[in-house]
Amino acid sequence: MKKILSVLLCVALLASFGLTMSGCQSDSPKNFKVGFIYVGPVGDEGFTYMHDLARQAVEKELGITTYYVESVPEGAECATQIENLVKKGCKLIFTTSYGFMDYTVEMAEKYPDVNFMHFSGYKTAANLGTYMGRMYQARYLAGIAAGKATKTNKIGYTAAMPIPETVRGIDAFTLGVRSVNPEATVNVVWTNTWVDAAIEKQGTESLLAAGCDVVAQHQDSAAGVIAAEAAGAYSTGYHSSMIAKAPKGYLTSPIWNFTDYYRTVIKDAMEGKFSNERVWYGLDNGLVLLDQFGPSVTDETKTLISEKEALIKSGDWDVFTGPIKDQDGNVKIAEGQKMTDDEMENMMWFVEGVVGSVEAK
Repeated sequence: MKKILSVLLCVALLASFGLTMSGCQSDSPKNFKVGFIYVGPVGDEGFTYMHDLARQAVEKELGITTYYVESVPEGAECATQIENLVKKGCKLIFTTSYGFMDYTVEMAEKYPDVNFMHFSGYKTAANLGTYMGRMYQARYLAGIAAGKATKTNKIGYTAAMPIPETVRGIDAFTLGVRSVNPEATVNVVWTNTWVDAAIEKQGTESLLAAGCDVVAQHQDSAAGVIAAEAAGAYSTGYHSSMIAKAPKGYLTSPIWNFTDYYRTVIKDAMEGKFSNERVWYGLDNGLVLLDQFGPSVTDETKTLISEKEALIKSGDWDVFTGPIKDQDGNVKIAEGQKMTDDEMENMMWFVEGVVGSVEAK
């Protein structure tokens, strides 16, 4: 009876102030609001599309309310859109592009009662964490498929922005290519945009015209894969499964699975257990995956990829383990040495076999 009276008194006191407290009264899941800021449109068939599929799945599963803003430029508008989501009552906000980092930090300081998670960044605060996938692992595996498929030994790569994430992906892909085909090169064209189908198509076509018979990408749409298919070339996509766009020449794609991660973070935040950790998950826990194989990928290639994937997941080996040389033939990682996470997060040099500059032109 004393416990019942204590709870009733707690509720009455808080009600008089218009407050709630865990243990006295809890909001329904529907009242927990989560916001998402996207750099591209939800229909990009790639990066933003995969974030939004996860948002929809978790909203339905947990019964929460979510809001999203698409095609937000990597500038001051990010802060404006965060402000709007806070006004809607969002208590957890995901900002999903590297260029949103400083604005997310600014808003996290301004709104200490709101929790934030920023994708691919490195700055944290008490109410701000970061999350990223070791996509370089899946890119290495896709590189094996590309290295086995090329006949000209010229592979093309359309790349968005010259930042460590993109450079690291190109390097990992190239290491995968040359692990099975040491004569092959990876030729890089910078587009200076995350998502612009017309520019992505133009970049891919320039690589095909230069003699590349396999193309890869760090871009958000399927434009490059479609262009390769039209030219009778092979392709690896990115972010989502793009096999439907190139049923003949598609090899595979490094892809994302955000659903499990978003479910965990949102449930923790709802229970008052938000963590401002820096997350960098790999193939071993499913945040990054390798897509299904296209019809031209041989059983031999599938076996090679499967064996390397198992080795990476075991933790006994990772992609950036020496010896590894740079473009000029200098040893950057000695035999038996493995790059640290900090070194990978600041990686701005190309490995041997890449044709191109780390600076966009």
